[in-house]
Amino acid sequence: MAYTKFNSFVEAIAEKVHNLGSDTLTIALTNTAPVAANTRRSDLTEISYTNCSARAITTSSSAQTAGTYKLTLADLTLTATGTVGPFRYVVIYNDTATNDELIAFDDYGSSITLNTGESFLIDFSASNGVLTFA
Repeated sequence: MAYTKFNSFVEAIAEKVHNLGSDTLTIALTNTAPVAANTRRSDLTEISYTNCSARAITTSSSAQTAGTYKLTLADLTLTATGTVGPFRYVVIYNDTATNDELIAFDDYGSSITLNTGESFLIDFSASNGVLTFA
């Protein structure tokens, strides 16, 4: 996955909004393209999650080595208990932060709808991590 970070994420890191090692990161799904200027979850037009499994992400690693920080997240499988979608964009936001600040999003290229019993794997790169900064 090639995530696009939201512009506000950089400032939010500098101002202690995020603790990526311990905060609860969660997935938001939308069929409306996010823009880099969005800052919080309320800026998105989300789909209904009534028929969707849990969207919280497990952090595998949040560490730096030789001055380079890398955030690694465990893959997440969403399962539909009824129709879910359509959605095209998968957004990572900080559910612990006061305003559910946005972190990054990925564009899947076309709209996806899950029917009852179908699953959707969000495959976060274990080797590259979701985010790195030096």
